[in-house]
Parts: sequence; structure tokens; C-alpha cells
Amino acid sequence: MDELSLWLVTDRGQTRDRDLVDVVRDCLAAGLPAVQVREKDLGAADLARLCRRVRELTREAGALLSVNDRVDVALAVGADAVQRTCTSLAVEEIRAIAGKALRIGASVHSLAEAREAERAGADWVVFGPIYDTPSKRAWGPPQGLAALERVAAAIRIPLIAIGGITPERVSETRAAGARGVAAIAAILSADRPADATRRFLEALESAA
Repeated sequence: MDELSLWLVTDRGQTRDRDLVDVVRDCLAAGLPAVQVREKDLGAADLARLCRRVRELTREAGALLSVNDRVDVALAVGADAVQRTCTSLAVEEIRAIAGKALRIGASVHSLAEAREAERAGADWVVFGPIYDTPSKRAWGPPQGLAALERVAAAIRIPLIAIGGITPERVSETRAAGARGVAAIAAILSADRPADATRRFLEALESAA
């Protein structure tokens, strides 16, 4: 499975009181190819402790580990990538610090931002929100499939769609040009996160 095809973006507040690392372990065992640790409330030391635990699991599973925003933590724990946000250092600055040790993803919300991320040297973009979802309402109304198609067609680097993605919506997001999809609540809040992961993977395989 392509490592960019399915991303689990973490949020400890959406696991229904289950231990986040246990949930990630189950999802990796089900075939999850990538994890993005995104716990904005944690300081560097606590975030690094969490990421080291997840790094052990992703290494055993042969999965990709990305750390949201914190290039220092990503380097310290031996992550594969860092995900740049609007509050992060610029892509060029991250590259100057990390060199070739980390791949760089960029979270974008417009065609202009996607083009700038590509120009700056990002390895992929995460674009959204595609559909309405509580975790992304701060970024405004959903972008929709038409915007996804425009952005995907305008850049050469891979695009990962985020925001309200479910297994049932995988086919149309892929048809619009997304290389992969990212999920938060659709996996973390599911009755059985591993089963939810399998449903996403099955939908991705069918849409390939």
C-alpha cells in the first residue's frame, strides 16, 4: 500500500478514552501505512515521549511517521517527515534545519498555498477541508470536490485530502485527483479503529 494513501492524524481527544498508542498499534496491525502525530497541546518533551512510542510501532510495521509542526521533535525521535502548518517555519527554513533527514508535507487551504508549497520544495500537500467536519470548521466552509480537483490538477506533487473523509467518500476524492486521504475521527472514534482502517484500505484498493 502506498504510504501516502491513508494517513491517520492523531487527536487524543477523539479516542473515546482509549489509549492513543494502543489505538495506533491496532490500526498499524490492520495495515495503516502512515501516522501523523498532531497533539498541539503538548510541549516538546511530552510530544517527544509520545512520538518515540509511536516511532517504535511504525518502525516495526514499516509505516511512515510524520510529526505535526515540530521539526525539532521530528528530528529528535527519528521521524520520517514533518507536516508544516500556517504557524510553522517556512518550508525553506525547515529544509535548512533538517536537510534530507525529513520529508516535508504542507497543510494548505487554497490553490495559491498549494502552488507556493510546491515551489518551496514540499514533498506533498494536505488539502482541505473537503467536506464539513467539526475539527476543520475553524478554517471556514468545506472546499468541496471541485476545489480539490482544481488544486490536484495544478500541482505536480502528491495531494492528500482531509476533512470529513469516510470510506464511502474515498472513491470520489481519488477521482478528483487526491493521491490519498487523511482521517481523524473516522478512525479514532470508530467502535473498532482497526476495522475502520481496513474499510478505508479496501475502499482505496477499489478506487485504485
